[in-house]
Amino acid sequence: MKLLFTDLDGTLLNSDSRVSPGTKAFLDEFLAAGNKLIFSSGRPRDSMLEVKNDAGLTQPGILLICSNGTQVYDCDSACTIMEKRLPLPYVSYLQEQAEKFGIHIQTYLDDAIVSPADDEEINFYRRKIHLPLVISPDLTAALTREPYKMLAISLHDFEKLEAFRKGISGWAQGKIQTIYSSSIYLELFRHDAGKGSAVRFVCDYFGVPLSDAYAAGDADNDISMLEAAGTGIAMLNASEKVKRAADVITELDHDKDGLAECMRKLL
Repeated sequence: MKLLFTDLDGTLLNSDSRVSPGTKAFLDEFLAAGNKLIFSSGRPRDSMLEVKNDAGLTQPGILLICSNGTQVYDCDSACTIMEKRLPLPYVSYLQEQAEKFGIHIQTYLDDAIVSPADDEEINFYRRKIHLPLVISPDLTAALTREPYKMLAISLHDFEKLEAFRKGISGWAQGKIQTIYSSSIYLELFRHDAGKGSAVRFVCDYFGVPLSDAYAAGDADNDISMLEAAGTGIAMLNASEKVKRAADVITELDHDKDGLAECMRKLL
């Protein structure tokens, strides 16, 4: 049995945020052969389920690594099999610091986004992430339990976002990871989580050696996953940093079934 861990945006999905017919055909073949397909994304679970259902991937053998490896969800049993949540005091501290730096920061209920305001950043984010929105100036006041992650967003000023990341770096040691999933999104989640640790968990869960695991991605938050798997695949459209961490670089990009073409060759 082989395991394929794949990022969504910029990797499995094309520029229209869809699984193309060519990629869908490969995934159907891969699953029919008795392998496991694991979506791995910074997206929350319900957004990933939407992608899965829209693609018509309803067969057994699919799992979700959600919110940057802080939740592993087994679609066959419809249950969470691993989770690592952020302590509520961390949420309060990070919101306070984000406000000092003039940065939008949001968090999540299990089935909704929690934002301090109905602002430009949250409206941009929800163009792709179609989850209910809860507005709460105090993020923790809206939470019913510890969240999986937080997300800082700066649509127009990367340097501002980077200043925020550097500003909390001392406090973050041993508490949280701060990793970019794009030039406008800074992911914040528990220090012992991440896509790489989730890859190791899933392989151990199924008793599959890491040498039989393939992982594909395009952004910085994918690097730990590529390094953990036996074969790390960087998309042609990936950043140079991701390409340096990979064993293989696809010959085609995410708009031309690059992952499917590469996996067929590897298998």
